Amino acid sequence: MAKLQNLDPITSMFAQFKEKTGPIVLANTFVVPKERTEAFLTLFRRQAEFMKTQPGFVSLQMHKGTADSQLLMNVAVWESTEALATAFGSPEFQRMAAEFPDDIVSYPHIFEQVDV
Repeated sequence: MAKLQNLDPITSMFAQFKEKTGPIVLANTFVVPKERTEAFLTLFRRQAEFMKTQPGFVSLQMHKGTADSQLLMNVAVWESTEALATAFGSPEFQRMAAEFPDDIVSYPHIFEQVDV
């Protein structure tokens, strides 16, 4: 299973699940060894297909770092933290998540839009 790390040292994604808010954006940055990129994307696409069927899902995009970067970033929009937490905690999603190799590191964080 990929290692989950906190992007914000004082606020974990799991703590954010308790915040009842929405709509929200999940930004999840992955550090993926270059030789695992295609295998990672194959597994991720399966997860994405599952998530797209879940209540509260809005949209999803995957981005790859430039200049030979090892980083990939998923940006997913959900109606609420509750919807995301329910989908993330489902047994089917957890089975798929367990398939990711241990040398992949994931930095998930939940955001809400602010006016600028």
